[in-house]
Amino acid sequence: MNHAAQQVSFAELARELSPPLLRYLQRYAGDRVAADDLLQETLIRIARGLPGFAARSSVKTWAFSIATRVAADHFREPERRIRIVDVDEAMDLPDPDTALDDRAVMDEMNACVRKVIDSLPEDYRAPLVLHDLEGLSAQEMAEICGCTLATAKIRIHRARQRLKAALQQQCDFYRDGENVLRCERKPEEPG
Repeated sequence: MNHAAQQVSFAELARELSPPLLRYLQRYAGDRVAADDLLQETLIRIARGLPGFAARSSVKTWAFSIATRVAADHFREPERRIRIVDVDEAMDLPDPDTALDDRAVMDEMNACVRKVIDSLPEDYRAPLVLHDLEGLSAQEMAEICGCTLATAKIRIHRARQRLKAALQQQCDFYRDGENVLRCERKPEEPG
């Protein structure tokens, strides 16, 4: 076991990284139950790999790269591709003070954005979630995705472009009488 792995026990690592990994996997998968399963698989792979961890990157970056591979493997299975889930499955319970109408607006927006994020190719979905939703730096994202910093920046930029274009193509955004931003799915064209 190398020096870096000796200094970090699996229990400490799991305790420290489980919350951000779960949040990432939930955003990636759009489903809390799937995210829990993906986190367990990620932790198993971390435990198996910790003795051989070479410390070429931070432990956090290494763990996120494992989580990204676990999630990508999960979505490669045909029955799991572009699976749309109810927003209720992916969101925690709302604050009791939140008005029901506000919840409906958020559910509507989340459903639109979630469907578009789920439809992005893997090379764009992971960078978008890691960088824009999880707040990781482009350098960390590059290490996790196994690409250069320049490629990471390009993927982040292209992911944002694709997200914007898809949202504009698939959703009508407008402000209601109370100036609340709303989203309505455009009818799907017959294929």
